[in-house]
Amino acid sequence: MVLPMSVGDIDTPSGEFDFAANLLPFDPLDPAFQADPYPFFRLVRETAPALCTQPGMWVVTGFRECSAVLRNPKFGHGDGRLVASQITHDAEGNVVRPFVFMDPPDHTRIRSLVTKAFSARMVERLRPTAERLVGELLAAAMSGPADEPVDLMAELAFALPSNLISELLGMPPQDKPLFEQWSSALGRGLDPDFMLSPEEMQRRDQARTEFDGYFAELARRRRAEPADDLVSALVAVEEDGRNLSMSELVSTCRLLLSAGYLSTAHLIGNGVNALLRHPEQFEWFRAHPDQVAGVVEELLRYDSPVQTAGMRTALQDTEIGDQPVSAGEGAMLLVGAANRDPAAFPDPDRLDVSRKPERNLGFGIGAHFCVGAPLARLTTQVALTALAGLRVELATDDAPRINNLVLRGFAELPVFLRAA
Repeated sequence: MVLPMSVGDIDTPSGEFDFAANLLPFDPLDPAFQADPYPFFRLVRETAPALCTQPGMWVVTGFRECSAVLRNPKFGHGDGRLVASQITHDAEGNVVRPFVFMDPPDHTRIRSLVTKAFSARMVERLRPTAERLVGELLAAAMSGPADEPVDLMAELAFALPSNLISELLGMPPQDKPLFEQWSSALGRGLDPDFMLSPEEMQRRDQARTEFDGYFAELARRRRAEPADDLVSALVAVEEDGRNLSMSELVSTCRLLLSAGYLSTAHLIGNGVNALLRHPEQFEWFRAHPDQVAGVVEELLRYDSPVQTAGMRTALQDTEIGDQPVSAGEGAMLLVGAANRDPAAFPDPDRLDVSRKPERNLGFGIGAHFCVGAPLARLTTQVALTALAGLRVELATDDAPRINNLVLRGFAELPVFLRAA
């Protein structure tokens, strides 16, 4: 299928975009796409909110359609062929799949146990710690000359969730550098293998092996000597006489690192960038600090740190919208595109932090709603509230971005930080 170009700021030599050439109807490695994927998404969505790009493969960009697939029990992960890069094996050769890549009843069982352990009480208990850490991190970032920019990603956006999650998991302070070392390789490894170099796949696999070994040993210690942390809670949690297996526990911790930590870091980075590029919105937030929860929801919608909910397989004949889908066909869900769908959000390309919060797909929906969403929201709310009390300015219009399809964010975000 060849689509005539209809978005003026997408430039190709031929003026045409060949949808049949690849699964994705755009090049995810194109610097123009990395800088601003939303015109590309709009072009695809205006063509069809559920578009068949190859026989048996669909790219879904509409909010209604993405939501329907995520809620539809006729879609799942099946045999795992479309998420093969996320499936590993333990020391005994058993298949290990993080629970977000499972179908019921296994997904339901493990999610219930994880949710029971990762309680709202446990998350809320971290608020004073988050507020203290933000104060310390910003004070350190502002300790240098006022006319020198600081990298907000390194000094705050990565550092805050890294400290919180490693504390939540019960990692000793001296081991926190390992957390940061693994996170980069595992975060890059969220992308499908066709987007990774052999070296990146090797680093991902090595990080998985090291992480799994570390947390298996930590879990064994917590079983013998429980502490007040998430690993101890995951070891102890029980439902209907069943506990998490060691591989289920370790893969859940790995998921929290690779997806939870990085998505929170990029929610902070993308959010600050959006506010600084729309100063009237930042001023509204400063005047209404009690509305921080709604501000975070709009930032999550406007520039989602998680751009795709991954691949789903039709487990039986079904449909996406009004399009029939046969059993075995696959669908890639571009939630970053769905969050800019005008059918769901009026004037979707405009940042409006006073917008009435509506359910967006930044953290998924239904049975696959992100269990770490409360922690990500709390962390981002605390960070933005602290920044609203400072003078913050972008130091460059061309901050380097990460090269990733699943995650959208900055490698660095230089800003000037000054007292208000």
